[in-house]
Amino acid sequence: MPLPGNIYMVGIGGIGMSALAQLLLARGKTVSGSDREESPTVVLLLEKGVHVWVGHDQCNIPADTQLLIYSDAVPSSNRERERAKEMNIPEMSYFTALGEISKQMRTIAVAGTHGKTTTTGMLAKILEYSEKEPTAIVGSIVRDFGSNFLEGREDLLVVEACEYRDHLLELNPEILVITNIELDHTDYFPNLEALQATFRKAAAKVPAHGCIVTNPYDPVIAAALSEATAPILDYTTQTVPELHQIGEFNRMNARAAKAAARAAFPHLQEEYTDRALLEFQGSWRRFEYKGETPQGALVYDDYAHHPTAIQKTVEAAREHFPGWRIVVAFHPHTYSRTRSLMKEFAVALSLPDVSIIAPIYAAREAADPAVSNHSLADAVKQNAGVALALDSFDAIRERLLEEKENTLIITMGAGDIYKVAEQIAD
Repeated sequence: MPLPGNIYMVGIGGIGMSALAQLLLARGKTVSGSDREESPTVVLLLEKGVHVWVGHDQCNIPADTQLLIYSDAVPSSNRERERAKEMNIPEMSYFTALGEISKQMRTIAVAGTHGKTTTTGMLAKILEYSEKEPTAIVGSIVRDFGSNFLEGREDLLVVEACEYRDHLLELNPEILVITNIELDHTDYFPNLEALQATFRKAAAKVPAHGCIVTNPYDPVIAAALSEATAPILDYTTQTVPELHQIGEFNRMNARAAKAAARAAFPHLQEEYTDRALLEFQGSWRRFEYKGETPQGALVYDDYAHHPTAIQKTVEAAREHFPGWRIVVAFHPHTYSRTRSLMKEFAVALSLPDVSIIAPIYAAREAADPAVSNHSLADAVKQNAGVALALDSFDAIRERLLEEKENTLIITMGAGDIYKVAEQIAD
């Protein structure tokens, strides 16, 4: 169904919500909303003329609101959502709204446990460079666009798709990219088989005239393709140029983006795809250079919050900075993930020379006293790593400022550890 003209968004500063707000604004909708705190995405929206209230209050909702869209991080008990019910304003979740938009557009959805943000950004860059005018929603602020949203045609959508709580299934892609599948979001998926079942349903939704871009020789992915009727395109065979982004995992992201672009537009010239990848500048919080400390240590920030992402990022950093001391300040994201993947985290965090571990970022969860940054640090030590649990960002900041030249500091995690990187870097 088409979305109405006056829309209020609760949790508008979320990375997906803020991109959707920009899309709706580009479509001529009147958009306003609220978030619990100011953030880079809130500032971006304010600069584009969107009225954003910092803090939730039932008086924020304009009287002429026709639809309230809420982030999945916002509970039904939120005072604005409760007020919307009193005002008889219909509600819709972010992913449901995105699904409605997807129905009206030729959609290329990028999914997978790792790499989907970078792959989505690269794909949008390729299609923009090739003058295909894509509309894109990306899970980070892409430097090439200065936003997590790229305004383009109303009939072509490139979108990052999240598997959490089966949100991926709300979309209707003609082309589905699956970068990889690995157990994550353990508060929702009890095991790998349950996660594969979600991807199996997503693959089955792709029409026969569409395409699934993935690595069909990966046994975990292959099990999720058993009900697919669309042709399968192996992205791993693509050749890509040298990238600004470090690591083999980013080269794989580039291969997936290139394959998806050529699946959507078979006559796309390779010189356009490769030039776009060569010029791609990356995105916020993806091995992002922040500066130097007063003592001369280099500071980078990365969104890695899964053991595999941590491992790949540290390995890529060692490849790019051979012989350097690597210090990681890690902000664990959710108690469930930390508890379920404790052994894997212990292995990954034993790879840096030092891992400094912050208190767990609860996000949507209640605190679990059975797991903490101290228990994770102990697990790293038992795996022959060097780890230190510190209980505040202030303490972490002071510890990192002790590091000197020939040291690479990487703040990591899906929470707000990036603020520490900004505080210590000049």
